Amino acid sequence: MIHTRIKICGITRPEDAQAAVANGADAIGLVFYGESPRAVTIEQAQRIVAAVPPFVSVVALFVDELADEITRILGSVQIDLMQFHGDESPRFCQQFARPWVKALRVRPETNLEAACHTYHNARGVLLDNWQEGVPGGTGKAFDWQLAADELPLPVVLAGGLHGDNVGSAIARVRPAAVDVSGGVELSPGIKDAEKIRRFITAVRTADQLLDGLTDG
Repeated sequence: MIHTRIKICGITRPEDAQAAVANGADAIGLVFYGESPRAVTIEQAQRIVAAVPPFVSVVALFVDELADEITRILGSVQIDLMQFHGDESPRFCQQFARPWVKALRVRPETNLEAACHTYHNARGVLLDNWQEGVPGGTGKAFDWQLAADELPLPVVLAGGLHGDNVGSAIARVRPAAVDVSGGVELSPGIKDAEKIRRFITAVRTADQLLDGLTDG
């Protein structure tokens, strides 16, 4: 049975983490990147993590952060998975002894297969829209056809997803997981419980449709 994993990213409040979990999210994301409107402090992150029940993953997002600062955060916040959105090398990503995924900003000339081989020790690759000078969270989708071919690593699909288009995205790419932030918000960092519900419902509906095609 197909089960596309769902991560609600850019959580800044415990109540938003609880809304994500209550509606069936598999993971929540915490942004440790000061330039993001969704950035959290260690203290905020600790309060959010305290609201997350067992078996829901907590993901920490970093962008070209210093290794010492990452180590400090990992020592203070219970993190299950790391997500790197900058120019981090495979060697840099591996040094923290935690599972990790590498974000790739997609444009037509991006060689996704080569990037997967470069970051072959990653748990997966997160595919996001490319925009000059922006490491992610653009709120815009890329051409999903660029990711339609099977890749050597599991794909986390991101970039401009929301309740009205995530079903089409899953049908086109068939990713292992989807990652949403702005598409379920009232404003940057403030989530909307109803939008979260609609998004997760759309993912599960898409899964059921793909199951039907597979069974047929």
